[in-house]
Amino acid sequence: MTAVDPPAPVLAGARPAPEQLAGLRLPGRPARARLVTWVLWTCLGVAFAGTCAVRGLPTDRVVLLGWVLAGLGVSAATQGWRRLVRLLVDWLPLAAVLLAYDATRGLADGLGMPVHVTEPADADRWLGGGVLPTVWLQENVRADWWKALATLVYSSHFVVTPVVLAVLWLRDRARWARCARLVVALSLAGLVTYVLYPAAPPWLAAKEGVIEPVGRVSSAGWEVLGLPRAGVLLATSQGQVNLVAAVPSLHTAFAVLMCMVLLPLARRTWQRVALVAYAVLMPLVLVWSGEHYVVDTLLGAAYACGVVLLAPPAGRLVRAGVRRAALPWRA
Repeated sequence: MTAVDPPAPVLAGARPAPEQLAGLRLPGRPARARLVTWVLWTCLGVAFAGTCAVRGLPTDRVVLLGWVLAGLGVSAATQGWRRLVRLLVDWLPLAAVLLAYDATRGLADGLGMPVHVTEPADADRWLGGGVLPTVWLQENVRADWWKALATLVYSSHFVVTPVVLAVLWLRDRARWARCARLVVALSLAGLVTYVLYPAAPPWLAAKEGVIEPVGRVSSAGWEVLGLPRAGVLLATSQGQVNLVAAVPSLHTAFAVLMCMVLLPLARRTWQRVALVAYAVLMPLVLVWSGEHYVVDTLLGAAYACGVVLLAPPAGRLVRAGVRRAALPWRA
């Protein structure tokens, strides 16, 4: 049979040859798969919208990771049980580590460590030549377009990392594994610092009367965008986080980390420019909005660079130690 010949007819009672099966189509299966996928995505979308309406926009990393996993589960549901098993094997350990991190983070500000309020402000005042950068920015940058942009950039922190992890898992599992290890390492480094050095952000220091009046305006752009309800939902969610976890700025750290992870994949100049601009714009937004001092953002960027440089060799050392420890048991 040549490449252009139609498949030979299958006689009654005869077993069709493999090459004949390859030419047969099972009617209805693609349509059923699309229907199942549509129903699952619809249910997931309704559940997400209902959760946001009741509890606010999700800003917790584990909660967002759960929604990403649900989306990946919908994608894998029509690809067979092996794909679902692979999803669980790959993601559940990561989710467990981040869940443990978040559970511990909530205890960080209750361990009796003194909260540092004046030191970060003094460092920023020195960097600003006697003027707090946050105060200067809030007095001089008030354009509506900037408020909208700043709010979108600030809010992107809660979705960019989980989405990047999901896309990498779908396209390049080896790169996903490396990125997941970096995310865990950066989260743990931030947690240790929060425990040892709890620090107040500018808006809280202003509320305590330590610095000049500063507003927490990270959600101001929702009004400009005509979405005031979104700002209320985000504010509700932020009330559940550790308020003295300002050093380092993990908003900055994860923006820089995602930039470093994705830069090698960027094929066009505009993509590289966009990634670098995002990593630079995030700390500027944080300082303007009263969420962080300049020194917090510099430390956040340093943490991201340190994790990228140190996590791979540290991981190799840990794996080598585990192998050596396991040798006596194998003997």
